[in-house]
Amino acid sequence: MQVNFYATLRPIVGGRTVEFQVGEHVTVKQLVDVIVERFPRLRKELLNEDGNLYPHVHVFINGRDAPYLPNGVETVIKPGDTVDIFPAVAGG
Repeated sequence: MQVNFYATLRPIVGGRTVEFQVGEHVTVKQLVDVIVERFPRLRKELLNEDGNLYPHVHVFINGRDAPYLPNGVETVIKPGDTVDIFPAVAGG
């Protein structure tokens, strides 16, 4: 599964798009766990101390933010879905 990373996450993963080997019925949460396992530095960027996504981190599946998907982070990602991960970016 291809995952697109943005902003401050790109230098950590080494590029814009990274391929991850996951099963057919992987949920958003499971995918985030696989990502953090492969890139441990992302843990502090994506997850709070309870292991949940920070509210300011956005994991989009086909353009929809994970909390607004039918089953939230427990939504199954289908083959061919587009996955984008954005950190919070501030500026003025």
